[in-house]
Amino acid sequence: MVKIRLKRMGAKKHPFYRIVVADSRYPRDGRFIEEIGTYNPLATPVEVKVDADKVKEWISKGAQPTDTVKSLLKKNGVI
Repeated sequence: MVKIRLKRMGAKKHPFYRIVVADSRYPRDGRFIEEIGTYNPLATPVEVKVDADKVKEWISKGAQPTDTVKSLLKKNGVI
């Protein structure tokens, strides 16, 4: 199954995430199909940049967002 999920980047105790499309069998920080956005929880206010067209395209193809990504997309009005 294809998932839209977070890939952790950044240094220890300073997380930065990329929103990626990946096969559910791949490891969290491993191989992915496409990068569609970023999420910085340490910025004030929280910074989320997403390519809405790509998100809608992948969801129409059957990709399932994780709970965290789904809440981020709802807050930004993508879903």
